[in-house]
Amino acid sequence: MNKLRKISVVCGFIASLSGYVYATPSTQIWNPSTDIQAEKTLHLGIDNYFSVFNNADKPYALPTDIGLTYGLLKNLEVGIDFMEPSADPLYFNAKYGLPENGMVPALAVGAFSVGTKTDSTNYNILYGAAAKVIKPVGRVTLGYYSGNSKLLLDDKGESANTGFIATWDRQLTDKIWASVDYASGQSFYGCLSYGLSYAFAPNTGVIFGYVVYNNTAINPNNQFSTQLDINF
Repeated sequence: MNKLRKISVVCGFIASLSGYVYATPSTQIWNPSTDIQAEKTLHLGIDNYFSVFNNADKPYALPTDIGLTYGLLKNLEVGIDFMEPSADPLYFNAKYGLPENGMVPALAVGAFSVGTKTDSTNYNILYGAAAKVIKPVGRVTLGYYSGNSKLLLDDKGESANTGFIATWDRQLTDKIWASVDYASGQSFYGCLSYGLSYAFAPNTGVIFGYVVYNNTAINPNNQFSTQLDINF
């Protein structure tokens, strides 16, 4: 999940053991951002999620997400994710966005977790988001998402396929970035996440985050996340 563009200016689910999938575009820690991969550049992301507490009773780890995102045009990125181990590991995402311009916020629309198996992995989550830098607080992002009503369900099997997203993020130093983001809803997607990223080089960084899920009946334990980002 690419944070390196934020760092360079200042100086992206996953297939779970229970079958849920979250395959990402350029994101904060969890939610889609309004950032777009630079034109004709490639981004590699390797994301892992795993529980670190109560593992004697509720061990919970997700398959590794190996994602590639390419800046196809100036304001358009496309991506592909491989979720392994998984029976149907291939997912797609795309996003179109416009940068912040004076009083006009940055805007983005896109789709992620577009799977290849009908009514199994085609979560097809569509979203729109707007972001504005508020000095000295940081950047605030608000948005809305809607996905496949047959797959985004709550623990009672009822549709929970829509919700809002909200994120705060800020560049703390030329190497350190912080974020808190939230997605509403009672499907597997709803959660609160927070964390930091550290840039080891201008094109390489790692996020260390923690995810607290809204519905513990679906996601039985919260998770620590490590996310490697490399830009080419």
